[in-house]
Amino acid sequence: MSILNGLGVAMITPFNTKGAVDYPALQKLTEYLVNSSCDFLVVLGTTAETPTLSDEEQRRVLDFILEVNTKRLPIVVGLAGNDTAALCRRIKSFDLKGVEAVLSACPHYNKPTQDGLIAHFNAVANASPKPIILYNVPSRTACNLEASSTVLLAKHDNIIGVKEASGDLNQVDFILKNRPTKSFQVFSGDDALTLAIISSGGDGVISVIGNALPDMFGQMVHQALFGQLNEARHTHLLLTSIIQSIFKEGNPAGIKAMLQHLNICEEHVRLPLVSASQNLKNEIYSLIAELDVTPV
Repeated sequence: MSILNGLGVAMITPFNTKGAVDYPALQKLTEYLVNSSCDFLVVLGTTAETPTLSDEEQRRVLDFILEVNTKRLPIVVGLAGNDTAALCRRIKSFDLKGVEAVLSACPHYNKPTQDGLIAHFNAVANASPKPIILYNVPSRTACNLEASSTVLLAKHDNIIGVKEASGDLNQVDFILKNRPTKSFQVFSGDDALTLAIISSGGDGVISVIGNALPDMFGQMVHQALFGQLNEARHTHLLLTSIIQSIFKEGNPAGIKAMLQHLNICEEHVRLPLVSASQNLKNEIYSLIAELDVTPV
């Protein structure tokens, strides 16, 4: 079984009141996750507000997490772009020591055809010294990597999985049914659909809510993977309301409001994002109280 299995957490990037990366908070979050039911860490993804981080900040954030983690959990790093040649050059020059795999999202804005997406990811996989996990998130990229394209790309020796955030369970089921080998892993990219995808044969999730509730959400993931669906369903239903809430005003504003309430980091995000409204914070705080979650 791959070491990238179960609960992966798409880590946020904490900021302080001056807008700089808050490294003490990042250390606290990393230790919190490492000592939980989290199975692997995903750094510099969407939830990390990576487009607002300079190249220097991205490098320092990854290096800092690698240092704090001390090889206790596998780490996946997000590297994506809408200029294939530039992305391939960056991957070749990027120091990936200590990283297990690269998570690479579909190119945004360009809206390539399926042939274009296949050619893009083949080029990225050929360029990368580490395995590639595809990331299909059409709500952000304005293009959908169709299931048949994913299955075709799964035949590449250096493409080991997909994070599926299309929200289309039929598409996910097609991939699960037709993937060339079960070593090609299918991760949910939607917290709310995690139980459904694992129940159909998926391998886990790359999660947002896992930043705040790694033990509770991780328990559900592990129960589902072991076929304990009644137990997993109970936890899933407990968490549905708070999962809906943290995405109401975009990601990661909601999860950062939750993390602040749990005393892990402050709520600050970088423009063009803004912090959660007071109404949403009150809603999240009420749901945390119902779950009886203790601040860190």
